[in-house]
Amino acid sequence: MEQDILQRLTETLEARKNASPESSYVARLFSKGEDAILKKVGEEATEVILASKQGDNTHLVNETADLWFHCMVLLAHHGLSAQDVLNELARREGLSGIAEKASRKKD
Repeated sequence: MEQDILQRLTETLEARKNASPESSYVARLFSKGEDAILKKVGEEATEVILASKQGDNTHLVNETADLWFHCMVLLAHHGLSAQDVLNELARREGLSGIAEKASRKKD
């Protein structure tokens, strides 16, 4: 089911954290460390922007999937998962964006 894809991806990412770098792209990315993961997130974010500007919806969806995937790799690197992000989105649901952002300001 589509709703389960985030859980399945989370489980796969966790399994790849300790896998041999030669065994998969994700294992190799984990082995290179946070800077390599951050570089991929940045690259994918730029590709999302370019796809949007081109007006090609299929390309935009594909690049967004790449960005989300690499964000999940980054979350896994920090011991977090998509569920942590979903929990935060649920917490924010129904809040004014202005009020929510103000609640995060540090004095």
